[in-house]
Amino acid sequence: MEAVRFTHTAQYSNDNSFGDFQILRSRIRSAFWFWVQMFLNTVLVMLTDLAARLLGNTAFRQHFHLLLSAAVMFGPALSLWVSQHSVFAKRSHFLYRVFLRSGWGWTCVFVGSFVFLLSFSIRRSLALSVRHLSRLGVAGGLWLGFCKLLDHLENATGSCYEPLLDSGQPLLVLREGASRSECLRAGMLWRGYEVSEDVFLLCLCCLLLAEETAVFGPYLSLGGISDAPLRILFLFCVLLLGLWIFLLLCLLAYFPQFPTQLLGGALGCLSWRGLYQGWYRLGPNWYCPGRPGLGLLNTKTGSTEAEGAQLSHDHCN
Repeated sequence: MEAVRFTHTAQYSNDNSFGDFQILRSRIRSAFWFWVQMFLNTVLVMLTDLAARLLGNTAFRQHFHLLLSAAVMFGPALSLWVSQHSVFAKRSHFLYRVFLRSGWGWTCVFVGSFVFLLSFSIRRSLALSVRHLSRLGVAGGLWLGFCKLLDHLENATGSCYEPLLDSGQPLLVLREGASRSECLRAGMLWRGYEVSEDVFLLCLCCLLLAEETAVFGPYLSLGGISDAPLRILFLFCVLLLGLWIFLLLCLLAYFPQFPTQLLGGALGCLSWRGLYQGWYRLGPNWYCPGRPGLGLLNTKTGSTEAEGAQLSHDHCN
């Protein structure tokens, strides 16, 4: 009888020990994930604050388009130092296929999400959020219109050439009367007045990202609420800006086409200047969405003048 009682007592003690161990392990796991979350949140805040100060800096806003223009002008010189055997020298590379071919889509997804979440979280106005989002629609319509125009220009000024080999030397023989579609369908070459649409798109996207994300710095400096989703979207926009700059340099270095790329970059910068430095400065009304951040932070500052001072996107000429 005493042996049975001792067995039950030992079993009860073992059960209690196992239960205490389970509770201790659960507490350790909870504490571990809590500190991991705190660490990641601290890193996120530090990175986004640093990026917001950079993008919201007056000197950066005034000179970013000049740096981009200099990169387009002198970027082809990088072809003297890069290796043509690099993975980035292949048009089939993952970054070109996934990001460059859908560059405008990636830009709209991340910038649109950031602009909508920022504007709606501040004012809780769907109409105001849609007005700020309309800037992306205007830029997208301008991009599509220029692409159609450039395509018609290349068709109107181009000619069809058939590649031949004469004594081992490649020759191009002109084939008159063939349209562009017939020429390409026959496996021949079409040469016309061409403007690089890839460089045009990348320059426009870089300048658009810099403009739309520059408002986050003044928003944080005024004590705006910035939870994790908003900061993550902002960080994705910053990473996308870095990716577009990297792809632009890769195109200029590994696929140099100086006249066409220079024209594409100039067209992108002119489009940005016409929109953000021209039309959007007219103020918000039925035909103009206004500048980024306009009408968002006046509730924080208490006056329109203070908001204008914080969100001024004026660029030195």
